[in-house]
Amino acid sequence: MSGFVHHYGLAALFLIVLLESSGVPVPGETALVAAGVFAEQGSLNIAAVIAVAATAAIVGDNVGYWIGRTGGRSVIARWSWTSQSLPWAEQFFERHGPKTIFLARFIAVLRVTAAWLAGISRMRWWTFFVWNAAGGICWAALVGLVAYYVGQAAADAISRYGLIGGAVAVGVTIAGLVALHFWRKRLVEQA
Repeated sequence: MSGFVHHYGLAALFLIVLLESSGVPVPGETALVAAGVFAEQGSLNIAAVIAVAATAAIVGDNVGYWIGRTGGRSVIARWSWTSQSLPWAEQFFERHGPKTIFLARFIAVLRVTAAWLAGISRMRWWTFFVWNAAGGICWAALVGLVAYYVGQAAADAISRYGLIGGAVAVGVTIAGLVALHFWRKRLVEQA
């Protein structure tokens, strides 16, 4: 994936994130991490990486939403066992839709399916759009900046353990540095 992003740059990043957000299970987050690392190395501009990834996430999720909204119910109606869950899904998205759409951007499986489910459940488009945009922008900024500032170590952690594992690794590193700072400060005060 990183070779594809390295060779084709921001266009590849846009396409991969757009496809993942539309519902195609491709590694959009991995492409964003790779682009962030390439930005850290000077091959790409980090502001452009974040802007492209956020735009692709928002556009892709809207494509997925409209696919679910216009054709999802007819597909579900073919299977009687799934059509019975539509009232539950509609109630769920009525009650928890905004936070679900925002948080889905940070969870791999939900990132691919949440937009479709919101469309099938007839979540109001404007509400979907606002929370989807907020989630897409936050996701692109967080993942892009972590990959940019922590570089290859973050890329390896996120690729191996996912975004949450990568965040934990970054958190542990920061906590260790803070503890080291206070330990040194205490040694200086005792001397």
